[in-house]
Amino acid sequence: MKSIQFAFILILFTIPLSCGSGKKAPSKQTVDLPEDFGDYWFQGKAEITSYDLRQARYGEMRKGTAALIFVTEPFSRLQQVKLDNPESAGDDRVDVMKLNFTKKFTTGIYPYSMMTSVFGSLEGDHEAIKVTTSSQEWCGQTFSQLNLNGNQYSFMERSYFESEGDYEKTLDNVWVEDELWTLIRLNPDKLPSGEITVIPGQMYHRLSHNEYKPMRATASIEKDGNYSTFKLNYGNDVRTLEITFVNKFPFEIESWKDTHKSGFGPDTKMMTSTATLKRRLLLDYWNKNSNEDSEYRKQLGLPE
Repeated sequence: MKSIQFAFILILFTIPLSCGSGKKAPSKQTVDLPEDFGDYWFQGKAEITSYDLRQARYGEMRKGTAALIFVTEPFSRLQQVKLDNPESAGDDRVDVMKLNFTKKFTTGIYPYSMMTSVFGSLEGDHEAIKVTTSSQEWCGQTFSQLNLNGNQYSFMERSYFESEGDYEKTLDNVWVEDELWTLIRLNPDKLPSGEITVIPGQMYHRLSHNEYKPMRATASIEKDGNYSTFKLNYGNDVRTLEITFVNKFPFEIESWKDTHKSGFGPDTKMMTSTATLKRRLLLDYWNKNSNEDSEYRKQLGLPE
């Protein structure tokens, strides 16, 4: 169990009914969040960043786009869903940093559309409360979900592959790779270092078809001027993830590299998937749903 000492301060909070952020600080805030955290994250907007994606798949590089959408919102501890009425939720409420992480790329004639959602607590040790991933392509679709359940995680997967099928299992409460993306935005000083046990990312699980289970990895951070790179090495012949972010708050993620095996059988080889920054906007996107709002997609360099 990861443990970080914390204390809470109570703050009054109200939030509108929408899929977006509140405009004020949450009811509870950990003292190890940056001092100006609320000025950036509780202004009623999400941070949307687009990236040029080069994704390895079936032993070849594919061009695509990726997006990271970060926003804070009130969450239910019991149901682990966004609260409709946070002001009356009482102790059931926990405020989270939500990340919606999307990838879109094409393999030959057919497209892939993938999305991971991470709900990282703003309290305590900032652990992931819930992680979900869906993947759609012309062969079919899959869905996986990880839920914090006391001192363990509950995992379920629904897949069109016979070898994977529909199943559920329990995992130890260790580091979750997907939560590290939100932890970078909350407080990168809390990132793990050294030898750790970690559950690999759900997108990687989906594309590799490996069993979803904890693995040993080495975590480290390298600083270079205004940037830091967090590295997670599962073994040089297995996989290495590198996430580069700005050293100063709000710790924007600039790029990432994911070196892993791609292809099947004798054609399997190590390849590096990359994502590089295109555009970044702070926007209440949930209010931008008219045809004329497609202008924002142009600003982000995303296909209409």
